[in-house]
Amino acid sequence: MSSTVWGYLPDSGYRAGTTLVGYSVEAIDGSIGKVDKHSDEVDSAHLVVDTGPWILGRRIVLPAGTVTGIDQEEEKVYVGRTRQEIKDAPAFEGDEHVSSPDYLHQVGVYFGGFPLV
Repeated sequence: MSSTVWGYLPDSGYRAGTTLVGYSVEAIDGSIGKVDKHSDEVDSAHLVVDTGPWILGRRIVLPAGTVTGIDQEEEKVYVGRTRQEIKDAPAFEGDEHVSSPDYLHQVGVYFGGFPLV
């Protein structure tokens, strides 16, 4: 797995140990939901985002490398993907997925397949 996709970008504003649960998540073209879970494990850092009614309550895994900025005061996480790119991401069906190397590989390939905007 690429550390670029699974690690926070140096200029994202992420500080180790920061809890992002509850932060709003903003795609390039609008809000996509809130951070439901957060992991900052080396080589697998990611956010689980609850999209609420936007895509029928679906949860999405976003690798930390998609995060372009974090506003601590407003509790917002900005990602360099469009709403459609996020909607088309591999399905997240439960917490067992985040410990599955095959699933994480699929997500990493998907989000690593196009550059940040």
